Amino acid sequence: MARLPRLTLPGYPHHVIQRGNNRQPIFATMDDYRHLLGLLHENAKRFDVAIHAYVLMGNHFHLLATPQAEKGLPQMMQAVGRSYVRYFNDLQGRSGTLWEGRYRSTLIQADPYLLLCMAYMDLNPVRAGLVAEAGDYPWSSHGHYAGLRADKLVTPHPLYWSLGNTPFAREAAYAELVRAGIHPDQQAALTQSVLSGWALGEAKFVAELQKRTTRRVQKNQAGRPPAKVVSD
Repeated sequence: MARLPRLTLPGYPHHVIQRGNNRQPIFATMDDYRHLLGLLHENAKRFDVAIHAYVLMGNHFHLLATPQAEKGLPQMMQAVGRSYVRYFNDLQGRSGTLWEGRYRSTLIQADPYLLLCMAYMDLNPVRAGLVAEAGDYPWSSHGHYAGLRADKLVTPHPLYWSLGNTPFAREAAYAELVRAGIHPDQQAALTQSVLSGWALGEAKFVAELQKRTTRRVQKNQAGRPPAKVVSD
């Protein structure tokens, strides 16, 4: 069965994950993390993609991003992926692929899923046992939103601005949101949606989304509508 094309539409937030081949490490030094962040910053500007959140793990990374053009996200990911592989292979004296095939992605409904997705990403290092708290991990956007540091890669989504009327109020509200964690069902939905490529959202949102693309947006919409039965 042919693989569905990625669901990518401008103006909507997309959850993206790129894994190392066979779950192998994609970073060897701290400079490697910095280099990938630099490539993301350069190419996000080049292809007009707003990166709202990210986390770089040892063998994969997540992004939450909104492209302004239909091909902006795939063009950015292709440019970043190719450049980083050349950089990494040259330094490590290796050849061949670094990535586990093409990146995975899905489109999500901003409200209620965007802030949940950000928390999901921030808590990835905590779930992996790398740190005790999200703020202790240096390779995510959590520090920017919690007021710990400024991150030039990050473009906040309007929903973040709605958390408070002042920077302090927004930072405190977001830090508390992450500390509270997310429900296992929400975590499972976010994981499954990005791995499967089906849109994540409420029924009305999904129905409106389907009007904008010929690509199926949810699994339960597969196949053609049943033919009308003509009675004798």
